Amino acid sequence: MLTGAHSAIAATEPPKVVDEFLRDVLEGLSRAQKTLAPKYFYDTQGSRFFDEICNLEEYYPYRTELRLLPRVAQELDHVFREQASPGLNVVEFGAGSLHKIKPLLTSMNAIRHFTAIDISGDHLQAACDSLAHHFPELSIQAVEGDFTKPLDLDTQACTPMGFFPGSTIGNFIPDEAVDFLASARETLGPGSYMLVGVDTKKSESVLHRAYNDIKGVTARFNKNILARINRELGANFCLDDFDHCAWYNRDEGRVEMHLHSNRSQSVSLRGVEISFERGETIHTENSYKYNPTEFEALAQRAGWRTRNWWLADDAMFSMTLLYCDA
Repeated sequence: MLTGAHSAIAATEPPKVVDEFLRDVLEGLSRAQKTLAPKYFYDTQGSRFFDEICNLEEYYPYRTELRLLPRVAQELDHVFREQASPGLNVVEFGAGSLHKIKPLLTSMNAIRHFTAIDISGDHLQAACDSLAHHFPELSIQAVEGDFTKPLDLDTQACTPMGFFPGSTIGNFIPDEAVDFLASARETLGPGSYMLVGVDTKKSESVLHRAYNDIKGVTARFNKNILARINRELGANFCLDDFDHCAWYNRDEGRVEMHLHSNRSQSVSLRGVEISFERGETIHTENSYKYNPTEFEALAQRAGWRTRNWWLADDAMFSMTLLYCDA
């Protein structure tokens, strides 16, 4: 690996990607409560929409975490400076636009390598190009693939530290979150760390505004998954026949995002007819909210121990450093 350069590796062959996408879509839309996996939001256009969401006034998680990260990075710099170690290889799962890694790279002297994993290869490559420009001495490895599955990574003989910001852990139902954290532990190996951004429970009015922005960017992001199915799988969804809706499910402790069919209709996908009643929804995303003790218990189920955690002002967001020794 060349210092100041990056390469895309472990890219999945296009036919296999299409087959998995098709299988997941058909399986999800055959359920009584139709679903689509949120990982399929993030094609190139979906990633752009999400970048727009992060800049919205209503969407507090992005800016709150960005304000918290410099303090976390400074404290982590002290933690890892005291350890006899050849340095850190930070592995970001679902890396996206790589904005959140910059405070760590700026403040943590122990970081020697950075590995970025994302399902959207084009977006990942552009982000790595930009990062290499700002941090020319950093060794960067780009991996196009599904970050929810165990991966065989070159840790560069460094201590691995997973990085999973943005409260993306909340997109998994609790059992799936445990599975992901266990998979990440397998990818990173014994003696590794994991820094996770976790959104906290708060006012339902704040949550409603965050997922129903006045400009409609979240609605376009939500509908883009249908546009992607049309484009890549040959379906004939009419996007105007579906409305974005999101609400807080207090019993489950999560925001739910859906696409609401505003008329009775039938959609064709590879010869399969999928019927929708008026008012029926496709459940596209969950965003679970945890207080620190709830998340600590969740991580423990996956074999992690909590080393540190940090709270933003007014407990609007939290970050947790996990550790596994075996």
